[in-house]
Amino acid sequence: MGFSETMKAIADPQRREMLLLVKKQRLRAGEIASHFPNLSAATVSYHLSLLKKASLITETKYKNFVYYELNGSVFEEIILWCAQFTGETPKPPKPL
Repeated sequence: MGFSETMKAIADPQRREMLLLVKKQRLRAGEIASHFPNLSAATVSYHLSLLKKASLITETKYKNFVYYELNGSVFEEIILWCAQFTGETPKPPKPL
């Protein structure tokens, strides 16, 4: 995990919203884009690319479609990294 890439990716509110969408279920890019009528398809694609580069989402190809899903393990790593500053042992995260 590139920590700086991860933090950059989650810094944007639209990308955070995309993460919430794919947390619920795997979605195609068009389905994700439908939640952002003010963004062009190219902009949504750019955001998905950054999320994928940061390993926050995974891409699965099935027939003619590409599906995106949340990669929860990266968030577990972030929680563990942040916990070192609290002096407490982190509790294991709840399953997605």
